[in-house]
Amino acid sequence: MFAATALSFAALEVGAIIWWLVVGLIAGALAGLVMRGGGYGIVGDIVVGLVGALVGGFVAGLFGLGSSSFVGSIIIAFIGACIFIAILRAVSGSTRRRV
Repeated sequence: MFAATALSFAALEVGAIIWWLVVGLIAGALAGLVMRGGGYGIVGDIVVGLVGALVGGFVAGLFGLGSSSFVGSIIIAFIGACIFIAILRAVSGSTRRRV
């Protein structure tokens, strides 16, 4: 019984990681396009989207909002990714523009 529980827990973890990678990729790519840029590449978009998901989740938690749906997770991560990109650009002083 313990082995079956540990196996299903490991499968849940892999599924959760894949879930957040997909959400991060979509949110990061959308935020890269909306924030007057060409994106940051696939890995960069995933990182921006994942950090955005953390920022968006924190901001949504402050307002008492939350989502358990795929679309809701992407919206929250997208808003957080836009905030994160704005902070990155303000700190670095650069604006990435399409050529």
